[in-house]
Amino acid sequence: MFMASGKSRGSSERPIRVLLAKPAIDGHDRGVYVLARAFRDAGMEVIYPGLLPTPEQIVDIAIDEDVDVIAISLLNGSHMTIFKKVMELLRARHAGDVAVIGGGIIPPRDRPRLERMGVTGNYGPGTPLETIITHVRERAAEVRRRRRVA
Repeated sequence: MFMASGKSRGSSERPIRVLLAKPAIDGHDRGVYVLARAFRDAGMEVIYPGLLPTPEQIVDIAIDEDVDVIAISLLNGSHMTIFKKVMELLRARHAGDVAVIGGGIIPPRDRPRLERMGVTGNYGPGTPLETIITHVRERAAEVRRRRRVA
């Protein structure tokens, strides 16, 4: 597992913490490294547990590292199974306030089902990095607002 911290933006609030996960039997990790660098350069802290973490490991790390956002990338067609399990585990562990963002090869017909589960973004190849960064910032802000109220 590696962690990368972005540059401080002059805020007294801690940087957004993002867990990047590449679960299942998908070993294509170039996109995750591109995202990790983009998030870091945008001032976020990035946690990457390496290839093939299980949904249980993803949730354990998210809780242990107190992340704001979990970003999961899948290219192998297991998106419905993996996201469903991660969302169930987050709720079971009372961590349903963590935002979950999807990316990779996700058929358009599955995106509404993922949105109903609470998985947002669901970005495909070629999505501008700034679009993803903006979405992560927005979701992290929502998470932090909910945590302050709770």
